Amino acid sequence: MSEAGSGSASTPVGSSTPEERTWAMVAHLTGLIGFLGPLIVWLIQKDKMPFVDDQGKESLNFQITVLIGYLIGGVTSCFFVGFFIIVAVMIGSVVLCIIGGVKANQGIAYRYPLTLRIIK
Repeated sequence: MSEAGSGSASTPVGSSTPEERTWAMVAHLTGLIGFLGPLIVWLIQKDKMPFVDDQGKESLNFQITVLIGYLIGGVTSCFFVGFFIIVAVMIGSVVLCIIGGVKANQGIAYRYPLTLRIIK
């Protein structure tokens, strides 16, 4: 079942173990401190836990997209519009990382909106 327009897709709850759901949640929430958290979680657990592999890649792709947003904001800050971009990216990142963590903890494969899918 998919939630239309929310940027997320879902998988049946119960198709992942509680440990997988916890690690997937950690992959999303460590994105609050940057892309290294999701990268470390994904690299450690990707071969052992398919749900963490999927959600770790998703979180890492989102953090790369956020980093690009910060870079764009930094470059355009000399035009003052960059400050608005940085604030929007910051707020969006916090909100979406929390939503991703909650969904992953429920066993739902979360998909971030407006994310570049660099790592497949």
